[in-house]
Amino acid sequence: MKQAPEHLVNLIEPIVEGLGYECVGIEYNSHPRHGLLRIYIDTSEGVLLEDCTKVSHQISGMLDVEDPISDNYELEVSSPGADRPFFKLSQFEQYIGETVTVNLFKPINKQRKITGSIESVEGDVVLLLQADQLIEIPFQAMSKARLVPDYLIKKGGRNGK
Repeated sequence: MKQAPEHLVNLIEPIVEGLGYECVGIEYNSHPRHGLLRIYIDTSEGVLLEDCTKVSHQISGMLDVEDPISDNYELEVSSPGADRPFFKLSQFEQYIGETVTVNLFKPINKQRKITGSIESVEGDVVLLLQADQLIEIPFQAMSKARLVPDYLIKKGGRNGK
């Protein structure tokens, strides 16, 4: 998955959780002039702009002191949204029965993008049901995964039809 390097996760996650939020995931896309550090936060009540501002302020202060990124970058804090990205195997377990779209590093069943319902998680393998076919996808084979919101399924989008 597109999780940020471990040293950034270890610096950021405790701050987010200490402020009372779930750290859904952290992405870091490096670029000498246009890097992006994106932090997804959530709560059971949802996330407001004030929540993002609060977390951004705390993380920004820590990043100024620790200086873990040498290139220029933009810090972005946001909610995961209805099409939330998945960063951890445990997130698949939380959404059993829901539909996800998974991008793969290498094709499985001649597909690099699979959309299906999460049937179960066994060890480090996610089992997706796609058109009455059960597909085993090792977590390490995934380059990206996102929840498919119900409203898109009803409209016929992102469901692999």
